[in-house]
Amino acid sequence: MRVKIVGSAAGGGFPQWNCNYRLSRAARAGAAGVHSRTQSSLAASADGKAWVLFNASPDIRQQIAETPELQPSADAPLRSSPIKAVVLTNADVDHIAGLLSLRERQPFAIYATAQVLAVLAANPIFSVLDPAIVPRRQLRDGEFEISDADGTKTGVRIEAFAVPGKVALFLEDASKPDANYGSEKGDTIAVRLAGGPGRASLFYVPGCARVDDELRQRLAGAACLLFDGTVFTDDEMMTAGVGQKTGQRMGHLAMSGEAGSIAALAGLEIGRRILVHINNTNPVLDENSPEHAAVRAAGWEVANDGMEIEL
Repeated sequence: MRVKIVGSAAGGGFPQWNCNYRLSRAARAGAAGVHSRTQSSLAASADGKAWVLFNASPDIRQQIAETPELQPSADAPLRSSPIKAVVLTNADVDHIAGLLSLRERQPFAIYATAQVLAVLAANPIFSVLDPAIVPRRQLRDGEFEISDADGTKTGVRIEAFAVPGKVALFLEDASKPDANYGSEKGDTIAVRLAGGPGRASLFYVPGCARVDDELRQRLAGAACLLFDGTVFTDDEMMTAGVGQKTGQRMGHLAMSGEAGSIAALAGLEIGRRILVHINNTNPVLDENSPEHAAVRAAGWEVANDGMEIEL
């Protein structure tokens, strides 16, 4: 199975359109070791022809333009796409807004939890994706194979499971800023992509608020882990002066510290560890920073758009 990281940044991308923080300025200036990134998305294919997207970011048109595998082949019909399905890991804008760019009556299937499907159903703008052409399917329990709109198997086998997270920002009640918006089971999921016979699996966890024993047990023995790298420190956005929310308040676990993801996942047998969904304030985006050096020394990679993994 081929897996491509088509978007490695958190919501807003990097640089974010209205962000003037030092890292965004460095990216716009083309500083050495500071690379632009689009918003969170992953693509997988068992045969190199039929592709399954995991999340549809607002940058999806750009991502398709920069990824030949996601473009119509030269001998394909006048209207066609190798994208056969989209799996949504939550209802965040940076994961569902790209669906609206796929509205050209092209068949593909949408897979999501009941909660996320309900969010799509409740917003009439998503009706531009005619369910007769783009069927919406609830994710099953256990491992199963993703099918296209017509029910043809893609060869991509997954297992979806709930992880600690938060409801989408637009679902919060603005009149209750101090309320607990921790997710219920099904608001935020992770995905295990099954490798070929006798081969280990890849886990895609772009959003996670906490690493508990159940998650550690699941991840043990993974060939590759793509894990939430939104912030380096919990108070990062506050320290940068660009926001008032902590990572925890946004539903994301910081990388560093005794309670951070790097410490929480240390000691697990995992073949390759890659940080994804990286916020524009995260200092690991600067390859010359001590924070970048620290995560590399701990055995982690920092994802770039276009990074590819073979299973």
